[in-house]
Amino acid sequence: MSERTETATLAGGCFWCLEAVYQLLEGVHGVKSGYAGGHDENPTCQQVCTGRTGHAEVVRVTFNPDSVSFDDLLDVFFTIHDPTTLNRQGADVGTQYRSAIFHESDGQRAAAERKVEEVTAAGIWPDPIVTEIAPLETFYPAEAYHDDYLNRNPTQPYCQAVVAPKVAKFRRQHLQRLKRGAGV
Repeated sequence: MSERTETATLAGGCFWCLEAVYQLLEGVHGVKSGYAGGHDENPTCQQVCTGRTGHAEVVRVTFNPDSVSFDDLLDVFFTIHDPTTLNRQGADVGTQYRSAIFHESDGQRAAAERKVEEVTAAGIWPDPIVTEIAPLETFYPAEAYHDDYLNRNPTQPYCQAVVAPKVAKFRRQHLQRLKRGAGV
């Protein structure tokens, strides 16, 4: 008997950051960087980085909902990026770095809306949440050199300055959700 799997498509700045975190989360079977939410077909990284395709850098997370829920994925999502900055995460600026949840069902849409209300009511962020909630129309996989980026490029300056600190924050805040063998 095979495990049940679902997918979630999330945008929270550079996809390398989200990929590195979700790879460590118990119940996640795979993470693929890509592009969603734009108007051009089969965009490349170079095209998306111009901001003219309308795509966001996203990760498509394949997970076992019996081990980790979509709501759990959103809990992590709202702690590893700033959902209050429109089209920006730190020094990464442009629509391709926007905060977005691309829902794949009515259930995911409703869960995303509830989570935004919950995070807003908790007062975690001093500014209003600007996370876009939109239906996933098409997911375009990113080029293969983006796969497992942090693990393959740990000394790359962006990884050291931006990605690794987000992974460390995730480890501190979600220690109980780490995959076995992911270390502390």
